[in-house]
Amino acid sequence: MERLNSKLFIQNCYIIKENERLRKKAQILNQENQQLLFELKQKLSKTKNPNGSNQESNNSLSSSDSASGQS
Repeated sequence: MERLNSKLFIQNCYIIKENERLRKKAQILNQENQQLLFELKQKLSKTKNPNGSNQESNNSLSSSDSASGQS
């Protein structure tokens, strides 16, 4: 029984390490996605709104972000 507990403990440690590694990777990917979204919004506002004519498209982007929990 003690040997089984030791085995399970070691497996648990590996799972925890892998989980931490994946969490860090997900955090990095999320940051990259946020940066790309920011750059995309900037490009869209520059190309479609040079004189303020397409304000509605910018508003729809902002509202879809807030609805999905993005900032």
